[in-house]
This record gives sequence, C-alpha cells and structure tokens, in this order.
Amino acid sequence: MSIVQMQKVTISALREDRKAILEKLQAMGVMEVHPIETDEDFTVMDTTAARQSFDRNVSLIENALDILEQYAPEKKSMFSSLNGKEAISGADVAKIAKKRDLAVDIAARIVRNEKNIAERKAKIARYRSDMEALEPYKNLGLPLWFQGTDTTRMFVGTMPQGTSMEELYTLIQQHADTDETIDVEAEKLSEDVNAVYLAVLCRKEDAQKVEEALRSGGFAYPSVRTSRTPQGKIDQRIEKIGKEQEEIDKLTKSIEGDADHRELLRQASDYFRMRSAKYAVLGNLQQTDSVFFLNGYVPKEAVPAVEKTIGENYRCVIDVSDLAPDEAGPTLLRNNRVSETVEGVLKSYGLPTRGHVDPTTIMSVFYIIFFGMMLSDAGYGLVMAAGCAIVLLKFKNMDAGMKKTLRMFFWCGLSTMFWGFMYGGFFGDAIDVVAKTFFGYTGDPILKPLWFAPLEEPMRLLLWCMLFGVIHLFTGLGIKGYEYLKKGDVLGWVCDILSWYLFLGGLIFMLIPSDIFASIAGRTFSFPPAVSLIAKIAAIAGAATIVLMSGRGRKNIGLRIALGAYDLYGISSWLSDVLSYSRLLALGLATGVIASVINMMASMAGGGVVGAILFILVFVLGHTLNIGINALGAYVHTNRLQFVEFFGKFYEAGGSEFSPFKTDNKYVEVKEEL
Repeated sequence: MSIVQMQKVTISALREDRKAILEKLQAMGVMEVHPIETDEDFTVMDTTAARQSFDRNVSLIENALDILEQYAPEKKSMFSSLNGKEAISGADVAKIAKKRDLAVDIAARIVRNEKNIAERKAKIARYRSDMEALEPYKNLGLPLWFQGTDTTRMFVGTMPQGTSMEELYTLIQQHADTDETIDVEAEKLSEDVNAVYLAVLCRKEDAQKVEEALRSGGFAYPSVRTSRTPQGKIDQRIEKIGKEQEEIDKLTKSIEGDADHRELLRQASDYFRMRSAKYAVLGNLQQTDSVFFLNGYVPKEAVPAVEKTIGENYRCVIDVSDLAPDEAGPTLLRNNRVSETVEGVLKSYGLPTRGHVDPTTIMSVFYIIFFGMMLSDAGYGLVMAAGCAIVLLKFKNMDAGMKKTLRMFFWCGLSTMFWGFMYGGFFGDAIDVVAKTFFGYTGDPILKPLWFAPLEEPMRLLLWCMLFGVIHLFTGLGIKGYEYLKKGDVLGWVCDILSWYLFLGGLIFMLIPSDIFASIAGRTFSFPPAVSLIAKIAAIAGAATIVLMSGRGRKNIGLRIALGAYDLYGISSWLSDVLSYSRLLALGLATGVIASVINMMASMAGGGVVGAILFILVFVLGHTLNIGINALGAYVHTNRLQFVEFFGKFYEAGGSEFSPFKTDNKYVEVKEEL
C-alpha cells in the first residue's frame, strides 16, 4: 500500500558513449527520461530520419508477417497467446543486429511477391470478366469488330430481354421509307435473363436506317471488341489465365518457403522497435561537441543499480536528488502479491498522485470479498480458481498484466468458494438434485449453509450487505482523514471527517432500535438509555459541526451556515450509497436462483441412462452460461462499488503512470543481467 518514492537522476557523460549508455538504460528499464529544461545553448541531434527508417522497417516486417500468416498460417493452440514473449539475452540482440539487413530483404521479397500475386489476380479477374462478356457471342464465327463487306453492314450486340425476331423485323421496317422494304438478315446468338444477343446483316445503303431502328429499340454494342472470333478470344483468355495462375503458384510457394524465417522477422521487428525508441530519446538529449546530458525519474531503490551499471563502466557524472515539494513525478505502485492483482482496476480509474494514499491494498480486500458475495457459489468459485491456477502454473512466461488479472480472478474464485459454502450453494442445489433424481434421496439437504441460506432469509442478507457497505464507506472516509492528519490539518480532520463519523454513527445507533429497522430485520433491538443518549449527542454534535464549520473559509457567517447546511444535505448521498450495496444481495440471489432453475431443467428427464445424459448436457451448458454471465456481472458491479461509492469518499486521481525507457517489444523480451 505505497507509492514508490522517485528520485531525479541527471547523467552527464561523454558524447561518444551516449548510444552505449542509452542501450544500457533501455535494457535496465528503470528510468523515465525527460528533456532537461535549461537556458544553456545546447544542441539537439536530429534523429527524425533515422527513426522514420526504423519505423518503416517495422511496418515492412509486420506487413510481411501478416502475409505469412495469410499464406502459411502458423499452427497455434488456443492458449498460445498465454505463452508470453520469448526471452533473449543481450548477446542474442547482437546476433539479431547482424541479420537485420537479411530480415529486411526477406520481408521486402515477401511483400513484393504478394503484390505481384495481387496484380496477377487482378489480371485473371479482368480476363474472366472478358470471358463472361464474350460467352453469349461464342456462336458467332466472325470477329466482334467485323462490320461487313463492301456491300453489306453487320451489327452485333444486344437487345432488351424478351425481344423476339418478329418484333425486331417490325422495328426495322418501321424506319423504312414509304413503299420501301429494308432487306435484313438477323440471327439470335443467345439469350439470358438480361438481354438477347444477336447479329444483324443489311445492305450498306440501309445501314444508317437499320442502326437508328436498332437503337430506338434499345440496341447496345458489346463491351468487348476484338479482332478474334469470340471463341478464339475466350481460348486466348483461358491460356493467359493458366499462365498467370502458374506464376501465382510459384510466388505462393516462394512466400510459403519464407515462413521458415518467421522467427527472424519477429526478432528483427523488435530490434528496429528498440532502435526507434532509443533514437527517440537520443533526439531529446542536450549535448555539446564533447558531452551530453540525460535527465529523468528513477525509483529510489533502483538508483544504486543505475550508479553501478553506468557510473562504473563509463566516464560520467551522476547527480541524484529528491523531487521538489511541488513536483508530482510519475506514479509507480508497490503492493503485496495479493493486492497487486487489482492494480489494473485502480489504473483503469486513475492513478494517485505523489503525497496521496495508494488505496490498492484496502481496495483489494473489499474487492475480493464483494466479488465472492455476488457470485456466491462454491462450485463456480472452484471452477474459476482451479482454471486460473492451472493456466498460471502452465504458462509461467505470460504477459505480466495478464498474469495479474488471472491471479485476481484466482483470489476472487477462492472468495466465491468461501461465500458459496457460507450460503450452502454448490452449482446451486446440484448435490441435492442429483441425490434425489438418481439415488432416490429424500432426506434433509446434504450441503447445508455454514451461515444461512439467502433464498430463505433475503432480508437478513440485505442487512449484512448494508453493514458491509457502511464499513466500506467509513473506511474510505477514514483514508481521507488519514490524508488530513498526514498533512497536519487537524482542524480539517475534525470538521470534515470526525463530524461525519459522529453524525452518521449517531444516526445509525438511533435507527437500530426503531420500529422501521425492526420491521426490516424481523427482530427488535434495544440499547441501554445511556447508549441512546450518546448517539443523539453524537449526531447533534456532528451535524452542528458540519453546519458551522464546512464553510469555515468564508467570512460571511450567513454564507458559512448556508454552505454547511448544503453539506449536511449530503446525508442523502450517503443513504443512496449504502443502498447501492444491495447489489451484493441481488447478484448473489440471481446466481443461486438461476443455478437452481438449471438443475431443475436438467433433472426433468428423470433417472436412467437417458436422463443422465440429458442431465449432463443441460447441466454443463446451463452452468457454463450462468458462470460466464454472473461472473461478468460480479466484475462490473464490484468495480462500480469501488469507483463510485468507495473512491467517491476520498480518492483524487490524476497521477501519470511511470513509463520507463525500456525494451517494450512485441515478440521478445530482453533479459539483461544488471
């Protein structure tokens, strides 16, 4: 439950060592580099061209890897993404550097071959389009461009679908002069749902009238014109398609053969990423002709390693200083193995700033408890915890973020098991249903709740949920009070924290003996008169303090009291916050009820072999869906209780995450001995 203390480190070293020092710092991954703000006349190296070159190589190689995945897919298991990155040493990086040009050449060849394949496929598509256009004319023994002889004129094209030869002749004769007949010879070549394909032959002197007649009826020339016969052109296109396909097959085999270089390409891609990151920092260094200056934040416990690794191997000066009081610095969290699993939840809301409390440890306790109460089935918790444990043990090198998430769900699974046994739920009432359906058991429930059954006493659970909510909210208020005391603001602690404890605590102790509470709880509570008197005094004292002191920064008494009264109205938000914890009851009941319904549906076929088979099918499918839906609901609503109710009482996010200069690669992880 702490924010790692940062120190400012400035390194002054010889310019000739700057690349080597940067490579060491990048391998260590403990320094967040920032430009030095100074009025001195330093030069800055322009690394834009180099970075663009590295980024282009990364883009080229990634494109090549995508192409390989398309033409020669890598066989992977469904859990391969959990294997994590391949670990390599600094010596391996040096070997990769020697092969970087080879990797770029291979990637360029893959991309070039894929481009040629795409171009040839485009040609084939065009050839096939030509063939489709020529297919209706294949019975024509003349070239499509043929227009006739010295005395004749030929028209080849299409008429609207359904046009008969009689209609065609009639249309042509309608364009003849009076007492004149146009001699034509028309032949239908083919017909489909789109058009009638035909050839019309006439005398040359009648060509204009025939063409006008045809056009008035919707005549259109072919989209493809060729000096060959249609069938000859189709045969030519088939031959060209065959040649293009042969080339595509050769290029495809070449790409598939390059799949053996996949690992080299991945390593080279990360190598260029490292180079680009290093040159990004290099471009921000202030330097002279002989020295350079590097500035940044380093966790305090890592400073000795930096001084040893850099200071003992290079001629340099390392200046270490604490952060200025008004300097925020980056935020790095440090928690125990259980609490660190929920750091991702906190980061999704926002990181704390320097000088504030890291609530991760306290939040983790409530988070795990509340998740278990919402899912609240021992069988579901067993499946969740066992599944996460198996994956964590099998895939030890998985990504750190994924590992934390799985460990979080492992602990949430154990909490779910605990609350499941407390409520008496193991896949709902599966044990009793199986015993009754297949073994004829009719006795008392086999798995009895260690505490009580929520389905039988929902109001009792509601009271406990609100009690947990009050504890949760009071803890948040207490953290805010701790920050007041940490800053030495005792008056603020009394006016803004203690006053609310007195007011709310007094109201709670006044409510418990009331008839309203008794009707909800189903039983009557009573306190000694002294306790009731103390509760009233505490509530009045707290309310008076809030009204009189909440606006203590104002000189106007009336305004102070008005602001205080408005703050006192905040009791309504406390009431709504406490009622929000009824979701612990609602989701817990939903899980149990749905599980019981699934068991009832599974047992409807009765005993016997057929009943057992149907029971297993419905049981597995139903409970799989139930655990998935309700686990998601538990995750969402547990987050909400932290973000809205708990954090709303004290938390102020705004910290920037510590982002060290390191080898943040996609495929490999460099392990450097420090």
